Amino acid sequence: MSAPALAVRLGALELPNPILTASGTFGYGLEFAHLSDLGRLGGIVTKGLSLEPLAGNPPPRVAETRGGMLNSIGLQNIGIERFLAEVLPRLERFPARVLVNLFGYEFDDYARLAERVDPYPGIAAVELNVSCPNVRKGGIEFGHDPEVLARLVASVRRATAKPIAVKLSPNSGAPVALAEAAREGGADILSAINTVLGMSIDPWTRRPRLRTNRGGLSGPAIRPIAVRIVFDVARQVGLPVIGIGGIETVDDVVEFLLAGASAVQVGTALFRDPRAAERLVDGLAARLGELGVASVGELVGAVRPWESPK
Repeated sequence: MSAPALAVRLGALELPNPILTASGTFGYGLEFAHLSDLGRLGGIVTKGLSLEPLAGNPPPRVAETRGGMLNSIGLQNIGIERFLAEVLPRLERFPARVLVNLFGYEFDDYARLAERVDPYPGIAAVELNVSCPNVRKGGIEFGHDPEVLARLVASVRRATAKPIAVKLSPNSGAPVALAEAAREGGADILSAINTVLGMSIDPWTRRPRLRTNRGGLSGPAIRPIAVRIVFDVARQVGLPVIGIGGIETVDDVVEFLLAGASAVQVGTALFRDPRAAERLVDGLAARLGELGVASVGELVGAVRPWESPK
């Protein structure tokens, strides 16, 4: 039996395998080049990039929790111009697909960012962060209103020919409605999910463990939430989905694929093992063989849900 086929296609975006790194957990990729073989990854999603550099939130801004991690980094980044001038040329030396995560404080920022990156062939797609829970204004507001989100995505669609992924918030009560709005605006892909808004308090100091009090919860604790949202939007919206949330093992990857994801992003696991994503590529190939599956595509959406009780 030949080796299982790992290549996947999400609309116009072609990836050698479905394992990507999640935004904010792998820097800009270069920081991990001496630790992980970037060429073996399906793709790298950069830290969120804004028009101007951002210093982020004051510390403490990371706190470990049982089954996960809270962060309130605040989208610290070097800004789009430094990324294009200093980082992208070095990143292009590696064969990995590069997706840039874009963030704005104002509505028009997203289109301006997309227009700026559009001429660069080394950028395979853009991912719009409209759902970050640890900033005081901006993206999270756009990602909670379907009408606003549709207009925002449409403005980005006019600014770039690159595939557009929209990162959905789990902190909204209507992820399917937001996914449909993203589709209506011209999105090609849905990324689900961003972190879950949470809080942790130190009983000895009586202080929240994050300087901003609240932050985004990631890691295994949120995986069931992410699987549920991937399942719902994949079945009802009809766009390719990238599953995100607490992926650590190859069976986690398979679970997201069965739920309807065409690819996944690995995030918090990289803090413990910088090669986690790379190891999952090997693990997935082996698991497909064990399952008697010839390609990743055979698993996408292949869950057999129970019928609802009458």
